Parts: sequence; C-alpha cells; structure tokens
Amino acid sequence: MSTLGNAMVEVDGLEVISLVDNSADFLSNVNGKETLAFRQWTKKQYGEEWTIKHPQWPIAEHGFSVLIRVRCSEKKVSVLFDTGISSEGIIENAKRMGIDLTEVNYIVLSHGHYDHFGGLISALKAINKTDLPLITHEDMFKTRGRASSDGKMQLYERFPDIQQLRLAKIINTKQPQLFAGDMILVTGEIARVTSFEKGFVQQQALVKGTWQPDSFVWDDRAVIFNVKGKGLVIISGCAHAGIINTVRYAKQITKIENVYAVMGGFHLAGRENEDKIEQTVKELKQINPKRIIPSHCTGWRAMFAIASALPDTFVWGSVGNRYNF
Repeated sequence: MSTLGNAMVEVDGLEVISLVDNSADFLSNVNGKETLAFRQWTKKQYGEEWTIKHPQWPIAEHGFSVLIRVRCSEKKVSVLFDTGISSEGIIENAKRMGIDLTEVNYIVLSHGHYDHFGGLISALKAINKTDLPLITHEDMFKTRGRASSDGKMQLYERFPDIQQLRLAKIINTKQPQLFAGDMILVTGEIARVTSFEKGFVQQQALVKGTWQPDSFVWDDRAVIFNVKGKGLVIISGCAHAGIINTVRYAKQITKIENVYAVMGGFHLAGRENEDKIEQTVKELKQINPKRIIPSHCTGWRAMFAIASALPDTFVWGSVGNRYNF
C-alpha cells in the first residue's frame, strides 16, 4: 500500500469478469474482440466437455460485482470489486463460471449500499483468508435511509459490523490510495465538479440520533488501472458521484489523459436521474473512450442513449461477460 507520491504502475493486462449484474443476455452479439460472452470464454478456457458438464447459466440480480485479474510482468493479483445484493448470488455465479474465489487477494467496496455489499460475508467465508484486505470508507458503517415524499424514512440494510468482518483487515480510505505494488488505484472521495451530477438527493444518515442529509454519498469510489499501450480503465460500482465526475477525477489524480474504458454502474436510472442522461452522453462523447460498458443502475434509457450516440464504443454489460484489456 502506498500513496500517490509514487507513479501508478502500468499493468500488462487486465481481465474483468462480471460476477453479479442486473442483466443476463446470453444471445446477443457482443461488440469488440475484447469482450467474450459467458459460453464463449468458458468453452475456450475450460473446453467443450466442461460446458456440457456445467449446463447452468449465471443468474442476474439487482446488484454489482466484478472479479478483476491484474497482470504485470510475473505478478498476478485478483481483486473482488463489490459483492452483489444477495448472499447466494456471487457464490453461485462463481461456481457456474468455474471460478475459485480463494484466488482473491483484495476486496474493494465501491460504497455502502446493500446491493454492493450483500454477498460480502459469503465471499469472505468462500475466500477463507485471515486478514484479507477489505478496502472500505468509514461512511459505509453509517445507519442510512431514503426519505419518501410523505416524510417517512425507509431504512437501508445495515453494513456488516466489525465482528462479522473478523476475517478481513479493514482499510478505510478517503484519499486516493494505491495497492498491490501500485497496480490498483482506489479513488477515495471523488471531487464533485459538474453542475448536473447532484448525488443521491433522497439519502439521509442517522447522526447522533438525528437524520441528516447524506446526498453526496462520499464513500462512493471507483477503481482505476493504467493499462500499457491503452490508458486508463475506470470501473465504477454505482457512480453516485456522477460518472463524469468519476472520470474527471481519475484523470486528475493519475495525471493521465487517455481513457480507454469506462465501465460499471452509471446511476442514470429512475426519474430523479434520467434528466442527467443527455448531458452525460455529451460528456462521454468528449472523453471519447474506446469502450463504454454500462451496467447495473445505468437503466435502459441511458443504455439506449449511449448505444445510439456511441455505437462502436458501447458494449452491453451482462452477467458472465469477460473483458480483456
């Protein structure tokens, strides 16, 4: 673990496997040679016989989790970014993809919402390592809820407590932080600079017995990788900070202008977020990444808008997809 005083290491390659996502699409063609659908890569990796013996497809659920395998020279590191909404989903999908979760070296949580930490305890048990680094933010441990129009508070599921996380080595980060020999960058709190990305307006947190506004969701972070010959690969869990704020901040803290891929949840679904779609698409066109892979909370309207504006760049995110950069 080190600070950004050191240069971020260029990695030789990156493999990202979608373990949990809202969408399951095993029939459509996928854009780009870097993307393989579930049956394509499992057949290629395990052989035809394995696919016959393992006929079950991954299941979709409202949530997000990706397994990220990083390669740099002889070194390989596996990162689990988020863990989905249910205790069973991530475990069952890993089994159906032939993935042994004991390979995981780090868990990074994007923020403290239950559709991103729901499978955390199950994942920790499956990984079964003492002092496994768990990269969190102190706000994840808050009691939170969503204010409804009638003034009532809808409580969110609580984040696991310290005793439940005893198998992990908890590392709280607010600032940008490098891990794994400076190959993995966790953004820390993302600067809010755009005029249209206003966070999660309805969210509140219980502070000293009183509900207080918590719309900025300061624990919302992304993970960033610098891939040799390509540039930045930016992976967001939900982008409550705004996906454009996230990309801008990634460029700012790395001092790298070239963005190769932006993927993950963009949080553009729902009436309170859909008015951001047009401006977000406009900004994405200016950023001009080679790959845009929205999923989870992006919503079909934003998916359609991005696909229409950037057809050669857009890739539909489906559970079971594997991306090689």
